[in-house]
Amino acid sequence: MSEHKSSTNGAYPVLALKGVVVLPAMTIALGVGRPKSVRALEAALEADRQILLVAQRDEQVDDPKPDELHEVGVLARIVNVGKQPDGVLQVMVEGIVRARLLEYAQLDPYLVIRPILVEDPEDKPVELEALMRGVSTQFERFARLSRSVAPEAFMTVMGTESPGRFADLVAQHVQLKVEERQQVLGLDVKTRLELLSQILGKEINILDLERKIQNRVRKSLEKSQREYYLKEQIKAIQQELGEKDDRTAEVDEYSKKIKDAGLPENVKEKALDEVARLEKMPPMVAEAVVVRTYLDWILALPWTKGTDDRLDIAEARRILEGEHYGLKKAKDRILEYLAVRKLSPESKGPILCFVGPPGVGKTSLGKSIAKSMGRKFVRVSLGGVRDEAEIRGHRRTYVGALPGRIIQGMKTAGARNPVFMLDEIDKLGMDFRGDPSSALLEALDPEQNNAFSDHYLDLPFDLRDVMFVCTANMLDTIPSALRDRLEVIRFAGYTEEEKQHIARQFLVPKQRRENGLEAHGLQIADEALRKISREYTREAGVRNLEREIGTICRKVATRVASDEKNVPKRITAPMIAKMLGPVRFRYGMAGKEDEVGVSTGLVWTEMGGDIVTVEAALVKGSGKVALTGQLGEVMKESAQAAVSYVRSRSKRFQIEEEWFSKFDVHIHVPAGAVPKDGPSAGITMATALASVLTNRPVRKDVAMTGEITLRGRVLPIGGLKEKVLAAHRSELRTVIIPKENEKDLREIPENVRRRLRFRIAEHMDEVIEEALLPALPRPSAPEALTPLPVIEMPTIEVPLDVPQPRPSSPPQA
Repeated sequence: MSEHKSSTNGAYPVLALKGVVVLPAMTIALGVGRPKSVRALEAALEADRQILLVAQRDEQVDDPKPDELHEVGVLARIVNVGKQPDGVLQVMVEGIVRARLLEYAQLDPYLVIRPILVEDPEDKPVELEALMRGVSTQFERFARLSRSVAPEAFMTVMGTESPGRFADLVAQHVQLKVEERQQVLGLDVKTRLELLSQILGKEINILDLERKIQNRVRKSLEKSQREYYLKEQIKAIQQELGEKDDRTAEVDEYSKKIKDAGLPENVKEKALDEVARLEKMPPMVAEAVVVRTYLDWILALPWTKGTDDRLDIAEARRILEGEHYGLKKAKDRILEYLAVRKLSPESKGPILCFVGPPGVGKTSLGKSIAKSMGRKFVRVSLGGVRDEAEIRGHRRTYVGALPGRIIQGMKTAGARNPVFMLDEIDKLGMDFRGDPSSALLEALDPEQNNAFSDHYLDLPFDLRDVMFVCTANMLDTIPSALRDRLEVIRFAGYTEEEKQHIARQFLVPKQRRENGLEAHGLQIADEALRKISREYTREAGVRNLEREIGTICRKVATRVASDEKNVPKRITAPMIAKMLGPVRFRYGMAGKEDEVGVSTGLVWTEMGGDIVTVEAALVKGSGKVALTGQLGEVMKESAQAAVSYVRSRSKRFQIEEEWFSKFDVHIHVPAGAVPKDGPSAGITMATALASVLTNRPVRKDVAMTGEITLRGRVLPIGGLKEKVLAAHRSELRTVIIPKENEKDLREIPENVRRRLRFRIAEHMDEVIEEALLPALPRPSAPEALTPLPVIEMPTIEVPLDVPQPRPSSPPQA
């Protein structure tokens, strides 16, 4: 193996470079550690100290092949060589001239290449002169902005006259990627200067932007430092003058309010901790606003403030009786609570739940309770609430967080012992955000609500002295765990006499006052009120009755305001139709005559009691049973039980057995658009079916309610008071009820009991005996339907050129 001693034959040892490109006139220190590179360096040192520096295409290759080196390198002179402690040689080299690789003279033990040396021309055409001036101007601005070019190096670059050398010196001081520097190495002078002009323009733009950003940041910092310095000076001056700045004054004000508020010890400690946090915060940060809001809520809540209960039971009774008619059970419960509070001041507040149809005075009674006890009243509507956070509040980590409805209500009340009404508690919903009814369990449990926890406050709040009053139309939709904590007081509908009394004592004066008829002195006669109640409203409460009275008052007010003469001051029954229009409801019994297969039942809804008609019919068939009228599953099963009972008693009813195989039974409950369910119509359906099978008419003045079993037993039902009141409103004479509901008759008003005859039934046979009349003659063939009369319609000729109206769409059910 021959060694390269000199470069007389034009071949030079090759030093492959990783991640670096050396340009002519560039001095740089290189670390040499690879065996081939060390041998090439030693060969160059033994010869004329000249070596060919070529960059690798891939930096990851340790032993590059000829095709893994770039085609253009630089011939360099070795200035000196040193050795580092780790054994790597430190070589200082200086680039001399570009070298384009021509051929490889040797591959091992190191690379030797015979290059073509490329000298840059020294002449400067006009175009090169212009390029040099442009690049010179750009480089001068670049050096001024970057401040990375030493003054000596800048002077060297600016004093260079050779275009090629000038371009190489400029490229050395610009931050270029390896690929860009290799590109500069391989280009001619003109193209090299054009590329440098583009690169310098880009670098200048970046440096300009950096400078603007730095100036902006520096100004902002200088402003903040200046403001801080001035604030400290102001603080020092204020201290000298005995004054305080806004922040200190705010902190001191909060601290004073907290100490004077008489807060519980744990609440006071928490509030003072928040004040300490506020004092350390910069004034404009968002967290400071959150802390201020939190402190305001703590200070606004009635932790210890309360009102003194009025324990005069006679006065409380007078207020309750003066504002509400009837409702004896609810009033008695309030007076009992006052009596207990008088004897035992430490007793816990009750959790009452008023359940009844709309318009019977549940919400207004809550206000009267607060007035009679001398307490504050606050009402929160829970209808449609689906988010647990509505009850317990949001945690303070959320933007715009607030306490829940209960804590907000306590703030509104301003006392720790208000009458707190949770209206429409049966309308609570539930979705993915939680179950609000579960959040109410803690607040409505007397054993737990002494430390009610709101997510926003994160402090226990004592609700023991709060008198919670809930209202609902029905109990079925209230979860059992919540229902177990409530003391339920049922509100039945009003009788006709009670409605007249309420209208005369409360509703008419209220509407007269609201419609400006005090001076006119409008009166509504009792028979007119009775007519409105019977024929223009059908409700358990008095809300629609008040609405109709308001309509009459507005019509009279219109005539008074129009200066009409002979405006009536007393409204009588004959005048009602003119003011309210045609009769809306038929008052009286459900049926006009005794009919076969039609019976009257009593039902209960959230609107109160009502009557319902059950129809039964036989049609030729194979013994099938059809049930229509949008019946629920329970009611369908009750109908099946009624059919089975009647079939099992066919001999007693003298019904031929083959009837059940030759005829289909159809049971229908009118008002098909209204869903119906429940077992209490069982005896009603059995009566209608027995009537149609025995051809015995059902008495039109008899209504009934009760569940039926297969053996014919009549089981108890609920809502008896509401159902009896519905029978009374419909002017029925006899009501059949289960034996086990006999005890509930004491809740029926005395005047209603006197006007109705109650038949107590233990078995279905007793119901049949009471409700059915003697059998009619059975027709041998079904009666033909009476044909409708034919009405002759006049023929109207329409001209062809007149557009005919389009037929209207059929009414939607």
